[in-house]
Amino acid sequence: MEVRIGIVNVAREIALESSQSAAEIEAAVSAALTGSTPTLALTDDKGKRYVVPVAGIAYVEIGSESERRVGFVA
Repeated sequence: MEVRIGIVNVAREIALESSQSAAEIEAAVSAALTGSTPTLALTDDKGKRYVVPVAGIAYVEIGSESERRVGFVA
């Protein structure tokens, strides 16, 4: 699952590949934005942990769950 997080007043975004489902990521984002936690914490496929302060989040883009195809398609 590809996740992109836009940060306020920063030109670059945080992009990561996560093994979590879209529903799990959406639940974590919703919990962070409603004030349950002061940070959004996500883990990527390689085990890296990303912790972003909620005050700095501009947007969160959650990619589709379809598998990417490798190779050339005719």
